[in-house]
Formats: sequence, structure tokens, C-alpha cells
Amino acid sequence: MIIGLSPRRAMTVFAALILAVLPSASHASGHEESAFVLNSFAFLIWGVLVMWMCAGFTMLEAGSVRTKNASVICLKNVGLYSIAGLAFYAVGYNLMYSGVDGGWIGTVDFGYRTTPDEIAMLGGDTEAAARVHANGYSTMSDWFFQMVFVATTASIVSGTLAERVKLWSFFLFIVVLTAVIYPVIGSWTWGGGWLNERGFQDFAGSTIVHSTGGWAALAGALVIGARAGKFRPDGTVRNTAPSNVPAVTLGVLILWMGWFGFNGGSQLAMSTGVDVVAISNILANTNLAAAAGVMAAIALSRPVLGRIDLLAGLNGAIGGLVAITAGPDIVSHDWAVIIGAVGGAVVVLGIKLMERLKIDDVVSAVPAHLFAGIWGTLAVCIAAGGDPLTQLIGIVSIGAFVFLASLLVWVIIDKVFGARVSETAEALGQDVVELGIEAYPEFVVMPDADD
Repeated sequence: MIIGLSPRRAMTVFAALILAVLPSASHASGHEESAFVLNSFAFLIWGVLVMWMCAGFTMLEAGSVRTKNASVICLKNVGLYSIAGLAFYAVGYNLMYSGVDGGWIGTVDFGYRTTPDEIAMLGGDTEAAARVHANGYSTMSDWFFQMVFVATTASIVSGTLAERVKLWSFFLFIVVLTAVIYPVIGSWTWGGGWLNERGFQDFAGSTIVHSTGGWAALAGALVIGARAGKFRPDGTVRNTAPSNVPAVTLGVLILWMGWFGFNGGSQLAMSTGVDVVAISNILANTNLAAAAGVMAAIALSRPVLGRIDLLAGLNGAIGGLVAITAGPDIVSHDWAVIIGAVGGAVVVLGIKLMERLKIDDVVSAVPAHLFAGIWGTLAVCIAAGGDPLTQLIGIVSIGAFVFLASLLVWVIIDKVFGARVSETAEALGQDVVELGIEAYPEFVVMPDADD
């Protein structure tokens, strides 16, 4: 008898000690189930945070455009999120992940769904449950987490083309982007394709997500052109002030918060102490990079843009976040600060470059997502041991494919349906002409007067 315990209690304690010391099938099964629960829950919670970024993009874009186009922005963002979910379910996920095996593209299968073992598990089949737990996570938790990344890519295009792209033409492009273009480059990398085989590093998507969205947006901006009067005949830029600066600021802060799910969730597990320490470092590095991006952009805005620019500072946060996304799992937090600061500086210089090239980007998405994404993917070579040649090959090949494919799709849409709204719709605003509902009905809609 164990001293101080009754015989019955002593036997219970002894049995517990034996079970704790000796390995058993029940213990192994219990560990697998615990890991399965934690990993699946993490996918779902991180995914919800990334989904919340859609709200951030909506606020950022709705505040950046003039009041006469804010309602259309809201509909575009709700619509693109819905399209991304349906397209990635219908064909996108299988193109990206099924049967790639070092190649160029996955399988063309319709629909992605819960496995037969998971269905049997729900019906009480314990043997099926063991097989499900051994997989490490639930099938649709993984699908959901991957899907919200697709929606983020689509959101980047929306802001660049605001105030002059037709609603249904934009939706049609988003179908192609989320069903085909993004899944193809995803299959090359995260899907185990040829770039992955070469050792290309992009932890959470500086290139795969953000540069992809930036290239698609740039192609659309070139086809559709600038807003009427944005660039004067003498080469100067007409200022189009945002309609709601607090909304823009709120949008950026929402994006900043959502980015913790974006980068932290890309650890793709949360069932061990190693995972938790890694995620802690990832979130800390993400925050440091964003903060450094803000301060670098504010400091550089006066000499480059001629003023201390709030919007440049806000985009600096996004630039820092995009830049660190390729390698947020680095151990050195000092490098995270440097990478983020350079990302913020890249955004400010990119804004000036876009003005010089007379490319109209309403929310500066191309500098923040494309330019900072390129920098972040190269920065992996400095801070995380990436191979410079492989990283460069990845940037160039993904950029060439996405830009050329997007350019072709935009040209076809423009020729067949027309990509740009009419002059009347642009002057009066898309809210009145395309929707018949104004975001701010207390204001009278009037065409813009020339400066």
C-alpha cells in the first residue's frame, strides 16, 4: 500500500503511474487526436483572422476612393471573397495541391470535400477516426485556411483598379485569377511543384500571394488606364484625396491584425512546444516589421513626396508586413526590423515611380504588395539562408506568368465586354450608375470639377 492512501486509492494511483510510464496504443491514439484537434482548430482560427483582412481591404479602399464610388467598393470586396471561395472549391484547390509531384499543375477535378474516412468518423466508426487523426488535421480546415489566402490575393487587385473598372468585368477577372492563375503558381511552390523542388522559399506568400496580386493589378491598370484627369497634359499629378481617412487607417489596422493569422498560421501546426515557440517568433517579427515600415515610410515621405504623408505611413505598414511575410520564421528579430524598414521605404519610392510612369493605382497596392513582395522574397537570402539564384528564378517566373496571363485575360475582357466604365459613370460615380445606391446619400452627386 502506498503510504497515506487507502488501498483503493493506492491502486488507482499505481495504475495511473504505469500508464504514464509504459507506451500504449491508447496513449499514441490520444496524442494523435490531441494534435489533430489543435492543428485543425489553429487552421480555423488563423483562417478567420485572414478572412477578417477582407474587412480591412474594404475599409482601406472605401476610404481611399471618392464618396461617389464607396458603395461599389463594398460590393466588390464582398463579391470577390465569395467568388474566391466558390472558385477555389470548384477547381482551384485541386489544381494547386492534388497530384503535382514536382510538376507544373495539379489535377483538374471538380470539387474538394470531406474524405470518406471523416464521414465514417462522424457516423461513429472508431477505425476511421484513428485514420483521420493520423492525418494531423481535418480536410476542410486546411481547405478553409488555404482559401482565405486566395481571397487576399484578389483583394489586392480591387484597390488598384478602383473608380473606373466595371463591376462585372472585375468579377469575371477574379474568377480566372482565383480558379486558375493563383492555383497554378501555388502548385509550383506550396503544392510541391518544380519551384518547391528547387528550394524556393516563401514562408507565407510575399511572392506567392502579394506579388501575384500586384502583378495582376498592374496588368489591369495598364489595360484600363488611369482615372480621367489623374495625370494632366503637363505631366503633373492631380491630387485625389481620400474621402474618409479614419476608415483608411482602420482598414490598415485591421490588415495588421489579420496578418498575425496570415503569417502565424503558415506554421501549419500548433500541436507541439516547437510550434508554439516558432509561432511566437513569427508574430513578434511580423509586428516589428510593420512598425519599422511605418516609421521608415513617414521619415522618407517628406524628401520623396514633399510632405509628411499619412497615407504613405499607412502603406509603409503594409509594405513592412508584405516584406517579412516571405521569412517571418527567422530567429533574429533585428533582421525583422531591417526587412520591414526597407519594405516601408520601397513603398514610398514605388509610389513616386508609379506617378512618374503615369500608372494610376488608387491605394498604392502595386508598390505595397508587388515591390515590397519582391524585396521580401530576396531578403530571405540575407536572413534565412535562401539561395539567391533560386529566389530570383521564382520571382521572375511567377511574375512573368501572372503578369502575362493577367494581361491576356484583361485584354480579352476589355475587347468582349469592356473593362472600363463609361465617361458618364466615371463622372457621376459608380454608386449611382451601377448600383443606384449612394454610400453617403446626404451629399449631392456632382461631376468632378477640374482643378
